[in-house]
Amino acid sequence: MSAVPYLALISAIAGLIVAGYYYKAVKAASPGNDRMVFLMEEIQKGARAFLKKEYTWVSFFVVAMMILLAVVIEPLASVSYLLGAFLSGLAGYIGMTVATMANARTTEAAKDGPGKALPVAFRGGAVMGFTVAGLALGGLMLTYLTFVEWFAVDSAFEILTAYGLGASSIALFSRVGGGIFTKAADVGADLVGKVEAGIPEDDPRNPATIADNVGDNVGDVAGMGADLFESYAGSIIAPISVTAFALGLAADDAGSAGAISLLTFPMAIAFVGMIASIIGSFLVKGGTSTDSKALSKALHMGTNAAMAITVVATVGVSYWMFGDSADFAQGAPYGLAVSVIGGLLVGWGLGKTAEYYTSDHYGPVKKIAQQTETGPATTILSGISAGMISVASSVVLIVIGVGIAYWGGEQTLGSDLPNGFGGIYGIAVAAIGMLATTGVVVSVDAYGPIADNAGGIAEMAELDPSVREVTDALDSLGNTTAAIAKGFAVGSAALTALALFKSFEFAIAQASGGETVLNLNIGEVDVFIGLFLGAGLPFLFAALTIDAVGRAAAAMIEEVRRQFREIPGLREGKEGVVPDSARCVAISTEASLKEMIIPGALAVVVPLLVGFVSVDALGGLLAGALVTGFALAIFMANAGGAWDNAKKYIEAGAMGGKGSDNHKAAVVGDTVGDPFKDTSGPAMNILLKVMTIVSLVFASAFV
Repeated sequence: MSAVPYLALISAIAGLIVAGYYYKAVKAASPGNDRMVFLMEEIQKGARAFLKKEYTWVSFFVVAMMILLAVVIEPLASVSYLLGAFLSGLAGYIGMTVATMANARTTEAAKDGPGKALPVAFRGGAVMGFTVAGLALGGLMLTYLTFVEWFAVDSAFEILTAYGLGASSIALFSRVGGGIFTKAADVGADLVGKVEAGIPEDDPRNPATIADNVGDNVGDVAGMGADLFESYAGSIIAPISVTAFALGLAADDAGSAGAISLLTFPMAIAFVGMIASIIGSFLVKGGTSTDSKALSKALHMGTNAAMAITVVATVGVSYWMFGDSADFAQGAPYGLAVSVIGGLLVGWGLGKTAEYYTSDHYGPVKKIAQQTETGPATTILSGISAGMISVASSVVLIVIGVGIAYWGGEQTLGSDLPNGFGGIYGIAVAAIGMLATTGVVVSVDAYGPIADNAGGIAEMAELDPSVREVTDALDSLGNTTAAIAKGFAVGSAALTALALFKSFEFAIAQASGGETVLNLNIGEVDVFIGLFLGAGLPFLFAALTIDAVGRAAAAMIEEVRRQFREIPGLREGKEGVVPDSARCVAISTEASLKEMIIPGALAVVVPLLVGFVSVDALGGLLAGALVTGFALAIFMANAGGAWDNAKKYIEAGAMGGKGSDNHKAAVVGDTVGDPFKDTSGPAMNILLKVMTIVSLVFASAFV
């Protein structure tokens, strides 16, 4: 079992090799004519410029956190933190770079139908998927081997946890900053272009079109990649930290007979998940139909195959690592397999729930489209209702998942270990079950923005309408795949945050020598206060990010109106007259970077302030934030996705089609949903984990 970290490291390297293979495949495809290449390069320049500025701004925060960790916790923790932050940023940059190469190539391939276009878009996404999974797992395994196995340093597990904090820091700012950028451009382009000017989406006359396409890459590719990097790393760290803090392990204990299985089991699941993802990725093939069901089946073939392989392999790993029950109270090996597989199936269930509420094949989206008959108000009400209803089924799934995972943990580890450790460990490994196939899940998610960009390039390059028909079919599917990936991410966030919360509880007791035990009795005033603060914090965070999108979008709207008004012949499409797209990119960049600071800082500053006042209040804060944050994230992601696909359903010809009053109402609903699904909602799950992991890393300082 001591070989497991090395096997996981090798699988991470294999994932990076696969990413390199897909990169070469994308690069070999034709990017199309000169106009398409020009548009691709404009999008690339805007995306690179934004990420360069964003990473520059975030670097000041990273340096401040490194100093704080070095002074308060342990100097080596700042090294681990920096590694997590650097690799997360690198994964986002690589993924964004390839996505901006794949967009025009997907457009060119779409000339020959979806059978050619879908694989190109998927391969572009696969570079992101396997870069995220490979760098996250590889960096974590190197950190574990260095500080736990090779040098057995003091505070090794606190140092390991700091790796997750570094990844979380980048993820939070990338999701918020990228989300504000993309939605400011999207809202501005839609409201002035579609509604006021009555011109098509991605029309070359619209000054915000390039900024909108840049935003797809910096928000939905780079931001999403950093998000899933953090989620994946956190899901592996959670069971390791639960084991270390609950059992009071030092690095020297990591190789002991009782501990090594517990510490390396999540790594083994990550190993088999990576191999399964690699196999699954090669099973994605294009078809000849533009029917979204056929495209969905082709795209999800890889995900489903990877999940099936992971299920079978998990059973084998569980029997291998826990077959000898000498070190455990009961030792039924199938228990932890049930926990992991339960987590994977709940993640799949959350994804399917999201698909039901956001796909135009089902009732909720069609109902929203029907509500456009009576205007924007009823459209918005219908979308809010769909999002709220989706929370109920998602909560039921999470409750079932937690119950199964807890039961499974106790079957293998028994119920006699301290502090209910067996069940908590089962919950922790259920989260890695959800994200074991991260490589292929992110590939499918990143495919969406590439398909969206491909449609934009088709429109701006004024290609034959049949090309746009193919890219629209790919893009509509991309909205659903994004909602499914968000289901996985939010579900894993809930389970990971719960496991990290218990780790925090164990760490408080360990740091105080057993003198301080976290009190969560809501009859105690400090716990009660913390609970309410935690319940309110996700709403404050959501409000700040939505307001930020609103302010940035307002500036964008005014700029687009100004250009239509002041540039002669632009609105009419006079030959040789081009919009000032660079100005719109600059507006989104400046607004998003300025607006991301306060929401991002909240996640770190609030738990530190509360923790130094009262650890019990901090416990209440984390509990309240976990419950409301999960519900709010699901609500916003699914409501936003439903509004977006209701608009696309109408644009495909239903309810009057493009240009009708129904379409205008749907566009208004979509613009409301944009910050819901692409800014506030996705950032919510990172908020939960950042607050919990900050509390865990600084637990010793609090007591």
